[in-house]
Amino acid sequence: MPADLEEKTDRYEGLLAEALDAAEVAPPEGTPMAEAAGECEEMARSYLEDGRHFRDDDDPVNALASFSYGHAWLDAGARIGLFDVPEEGHLFTV
Repeated sequence: MPADLEEKTDRYEGLLAEALDAAEVAPPEGTPMAEAAGECEEMARSYLEDGRHFRDDDDPVNALASFSYGHAWLDAGARIGLFDVPEEGHLFTV
């Protein structure tokens, strides 16, 4: 695997894992928006698991895509107010 693809895949896996740890559901529990946040978080976690599976199968391109898609779910959710996230730093674009 080319070094730049390996480095980028590592970086995006770490970014997604860190973002999942940092994101907190913002809407009140039991509301439709909290349910939507839960679904976004579940998608992000699923993409993290998928990416790790692809990496284990020596498929770095799909691993990187999975990590990127997973982070996009969280980032989009943060932008529309589903998650409270750090406004400073490198994890989110809000």
